[in-house]
Order: sequence, then structure tokens, then C-alpha cells
Amino acid sequence: MMPLEVLKHAQDEFLDFNGQGASVIEMSHRSKEYQAVAQQAEQDLRDLLNIPSNYKVLFLQGGGRGQFAAVPLNLLNGSKKADYIVTGAWSKYATKEAKKFGDIRTIEGTETVDGVVKLAPLPEFREDADYVYYCSNETIHGIERFETPKIKSGILINDASSEFLSKPMDVTQFGLVFAGAQKNVAPAGLTIVIVRDDLIGKAAEYCPTIMDYKINADKESMYNTPPTFCWYMAGLVFKWLKQKGGLAVMEQENIAKAAYLYDYLDSTDFYSNNIDPSCRSRMNVPFFLKNEELNDKFLAEAKACGLTTLKGHRDLGGMRASIYNAMPMEGVKALVAFMDKFAAANK
Repeated sequence: MMPLEVLKHAQDEFLDFNGQGASVIEMSHRSKEYQAVAQQAEQDLRDLLNIPSNYKVLFLQGGGRGQFAAVPLNLLNGSKKADYIVTGAWSKYATKEAKKFGDIRTIEGTETVDGVVKLAPLPEFREDADYVYYCSNETIHGIERFETPKIKSGILINDASSEFLSKPMDVTQFGLVFAGAQKNVAPAGLTIVIVRDDLIGKAAEYCPTIMDYKINADKESMYNTPPTFCWYMAGLVFKWLKQKGGLAVMEQENIAKAAYLYDYLDSTDFYSNNIDPSCRSRMNVPFFLKNEELNDKFLAEAKACGLTTLKGHRDLGGMRASIYNAMPMEGVKALVAFMDKFAAANK
């Protein structure tokens, strides 16, 4: 979901951007007008996250899956060892990709006790590992790691895709953070990478040029034509977040929205969520109907009420409510009201 104010802003200037007589999607990425858009977007993101000057901010393509390969291709440059914490589908996919390029150790990040999934204690990481990798929010399974893993050596990598900009983040805890834009930032097609200066320029010889962080940094994310519309939309979202008061304000809104939905799920036996409260995602709330034969009926009636995209991921089943930044509390309340009415009518 995109903020309505952002969509209206983009609509208002879609045919004529900044008096240029052309849409932003028609402009050259090399034009001074678009360069200003790109530079302002980067500065606003730096402001939101307090990104230090010794970190590069890259606006790239290829999605999270592209970064599953780009990270090891750029950063497996010492021992060629890395430790991957697997807490769900996306960290599992990343691990599988990284194994093509080095000695990758898989660390089970969750455990199930009495049917409830919780974070597992983490072992000592290998001291000679080039980096430790984790995904701070698993969209499919609805698991969020709120505490940053502690490492003694190497660098920490965070796939923050689905919780990016939902709360403040201390970028200096990480060597690299990446996020697909299609959750909290912009339409699909843009991937943001925040990487510390000293980590670039060491890509493997066989790293494709388009994935080399140094090349992209040197070319200011324009080694090839970037996804200009997505970048522009991201810039509008950054401004929207700043106008709302920043990420601390956003975090409080997200805490309240998630609590409202989880409190309802915990109050009924018609629905269930099997994630321990200590690591329940604020962004993605999976839940299951006690009688799964009612799933199709639930989705059809929800859609008739204007509640869409509630079907769970194909790998997990059930339902999933994604309540990203742009979803207002009113939307969460409407969902809970429908769920309560549906439960009463189908017991």
C-alpha cells in the first residue's frame, strides 16, 4: 500500500513534472531536473536514517534476489566464509544462493515449542567469517527480529526489506543493509543498498559489472538507466515520512496497529497465530482459520467488503495481513471488525 497523499502528488504532476511539459517517466535520468530528484531522494533518506557520510546509498535493480547474489559476490573476499541465520523463507533463499560462491554455514534461527515458533538462541559465529547475514523481518512467516545479532568479528548484513523505514535503525551496526522498495518505499523495481565505504571495491573477478557495488557507487547508481519512476516515488515517500515526524513516529503507529490485530487474534479460538509474541512481525501478520475449509469463503467475503490481498503465501497457506507504513489504523480496525463478524456467522 502506498500513502494516499503520495499517490495524489504523483498524479497531480504526472503529465507535467515541475513545469517541464513532460512526465517524470519520460525524462532523461541524465537531465539536471531528474538529477535533482535523485539527489534529493538520497539526502532525505540519509536524513531519515541518520546515515553517516562513510556509507554509500545505492538505488539499484534486481530486487532482494539480486542482492542474494550481489552480497557474496562483493563481500566474500577474505576467508570466503559466511554465517547465515535462517529464520524463514527469504533468509533460506539467500543462503541457497550464497552457497554458489563460498563456504556458507546455515544457522537455524527459529525453534518450535508446543506449536509456537520462536527465535532460537544463536551460537557463536565463526571468527574468520567474512560476514554474518540475517533477514530482520520474514514476510511469509511473520517473524521479526527486534534485537540486532551481536558479532565479535566480520561484518553484519541485514536484509531489511519488509521492515525498512518502519522504525528507526542504527545503520552503523551494519556493514550493509538492503531493502526491496515494494514494501514501505515505492513500487516494485527498486532496491536500496546502504553499504560502508571500506567494503566496496573488493568484488570477485567473476562478479557481473552491474552487481559491483563500487561501479554503482562511482556511477551514482546510474551505471545503467535506473528505475526512474520508482526512484522518484521513493523520494516522495521519504518526504511524506519526514512530514509525519520521522521514523520514531512511524514506529509508534506500527506498534499500535500490530497490537490491535494481534490482541484480537489472541482473544478468539476461531483464528490463530503461531508466532511467539516476542518476535511477531509488526508488518506481516499471518493467521489461520480453525476450519480451513472456510478459507475461500473468508477471502471472497473480505473482498466484497473492500479487504483485499489477504491470502497467505503459497508456501505457508492460511491468511496474511500486511500492515505496512501506509496502512492506517482505520484499515486494521476494518479488518478486525470483518473477522469478528465472519467468525460469529460461521461458528
